[in-house]
Amino acid sequence: MVEIRNVKKSFRKDWYALNDISLSVDKGDFVFLTGPTGSGKSTLLRLIYMDIFPDEGEVAVAGFLSSTIKKHEIPLLRRRIGIIFQDFKLLRNKTVYENVAFALEVTGESGRKMKEKVMKALALVGLSHKRNEFPYRISGGEQQKAAIARALVREPFILLADEPTGNIDPEGSMEIVRILQDINTSGTAILMATHDVELAKRVSNNSVHLEEGRMVEG
Repeated sequence: MVEIRNVKKSFRKDWYALNDISLSVDKGDFVFLTGPTGSGKSTLLRLIYMDIFPDEGEVAVAGFLSSTIKKHEIPLLRRRIGIIFQDFKLLRNKTVYENVAFALEVTGESGRKMKEKVMKALALVGLSHKRNEFPYRISGGEQQKAAIARALVREPFILLADEPTGNIDPEGSMEIVRILQDINTSGTAILMATHDVELAKRVSNNSVHLEEGRMVEG
């Protein structure tokens, strides 16, 4: 599903954001990507959804290769990947329902099928009752649930979660992780970046730790 092979990525001559990284994520995996701020976690996720490309090595995702993918194919790849950000990235002028539906509208989906998918995604994260609220009227935890529903509505094979609990209190963080675990149980792979090593240890024994762009023992 996702294969990262001996990848190096540098943003300046004397410093590697990632240095000789290899990682596999298979169907049904729940993998934590841990490490402090600046260790390369977000860079690794950006390589997977091909926002950036490696200087050396190769990234393979769902049959697409970083070395050969065409520009017009990148949106096709991203339709198969769900992306969750720390700062939610919800549209303030749209309701929770409209934010989730927007992920389908941009692909041309509409009508009854779209409504069914949106309501299913909202139900999975426990947010059906907030569907008509605007993001600024719900809590940070609820905003993150809406962001998960938006990422989930396209039925991706993998969810990439970049510090999804970073702006949420500890109780809300565990609720977000439990939702991700439920999603994972249904067959969707999860790759979650977090600086919270203890959280990762409590939830899974499948983790990769980064320090200054290198994979090290956690």
